[in-house]
Amino acid sequence: MKISDNLEKLLPFGYLFLIIMGILKDSIYYHLFGINILKYSTIMDILISPIAEFTSNPIILFSIISLFVLHYYLPDYLLKNKEKKFIQKSFELKPTDLLSIEEAKNYYNGIAIKFLATFLLSFFLGYGFAGGYMGRQKIKNNDLDYIYKLDFNEGDSKEVYLIGNNSLYYFYLIKGDKHIQISPVSSIKNIEMTKNRIIDKDFPFF
Repeated sequence: MKISDNLEKLLPFGYLFLIIMGILKDSIYYHLFGINILKYSTIMDILISPIAEFTSNPIILFSIISLFVLHYYLPDYLLKNKEKKFIQKSFELKPTDLLSIEEAKNYYNGIAIKFLATFLLSFFLGYGFAGGYMGRQKIKNNDLDYIYKLDFNEGDSKEVYLIGNNSLYYFYLIKGDKHIQISPVSSIKNIEMTKNRIIDKDFPFF
């Protein structure tokens, strides 16, 4: 069973959904640092946000691909196991015995799409909040790893904790200063990683 005979029609809406999720994730993440990221973003930043998020970490990329594959085959699985009480309760399935084959396919496709959307919503919102909250706590507790060095066009160099960046701006804290700095990309000559990144044991994605 294909996930939908109208897959080509659904793809634009699916990508629009991912863009909205990317906007929400970035808005939540940067809001926790007191930054309105939309003021500093271009249309291109917004359009590539979900792709950049998926490819930011191999674990995330593998998980998202697995998620899409699982939900691709979910309608078949539900159809074959629709009589099982556990499946009926978990997915809140309604009886489809009186439906035509086409109607039953559309019903299970809708269930798969709904659950995929729910998982993606949880991922983006949870990822944005967890990342922003943990970063803010590190600033509060002065537990930052200044692993980057920014070389500015004027000749100055600063060790920084990098909050994030987009195509136009870098958002960071300078070592010894708890005030967040925002600098245009054009003002920075070079960015260097001064030491290997230490993976956070509690939340390894940040």
